[in-house]
Amino acid sequence: MPRGLFITFEGLDGSGKTTQIKRLAAWMQKRGHSPVLTRQPGGTATGDRIRALLLDSGSTPVAPMAEMALMFADRAQAIAEVIEPALAAGQIVLCDRFTDSTEAYQGGARGLGSETVLALHRLVCGNLQPDLTLLLLPSLESSLERARRRNERQIAREGTNENRFEQEKEAFFSRVWQAYRDIAIRESERVALIEGNLTIEDVHEQIVEAVSERLVSIPWTV
Repeated sequence: MPRGLFITFEGLDGSGKTTQIKRLAAWMQKRGHSPVLTRQPGGTATGDRIRALLLDSGSTPVAPMAEMALMFADRAQAIAEVIEPALAAGQIVLCDRFTDSTEAYQGGARGLGSETVLALHRLVCGNLQPDLTLLLLPSLESSLERARRRNERQIAREGTNENRFEQEKEAFFSRVWQAYRDIAIRESERVALIEGNLTIEDVHEQIVEAVSERLVSIPWTV
């Protein structure tokens, strides 16, 4: 059986990743594919516990290196439990965040450096690389505004507060934004950069175009 395809979505919180993953999944389902959707941190029982620790605004301060180690612990579990089995079964995996997020947030914004992140990725993740990464990069201001509105809705609806990162200052997110752009330039063959304050439909159209152009081995018709 041919190996499946691994597609990741990246961007700041509030960039529209969740919406676009759902739209791409629906687009694929209409063409006879049933992708596996997962997220990081989270996506497994172990990962959900790590997510609660990392994202809950009530968590005690987490040292940058501990934060990065927890991200990779979550990722190792997700690869073993969800991602690799699905790929081995020939399925398409759509993953909300992967190692690019760690490089942008912990490597760039926390100052741990790209080389440290990439070395850990090789060691912990067996250097597993996505076949395609869709990087959504609207303006910094737009992303932060949408992320904060989303967190307010989540608190009201579910009583959970996953905005520990949103409490950082704007300079932190500016470093994340720039780190993502640097990754897109360095990994231009893998990363499809979708930049600017576009409509949901415009972003979806660019995603469909990127998927159709780069993953030509999938037997579907647009």
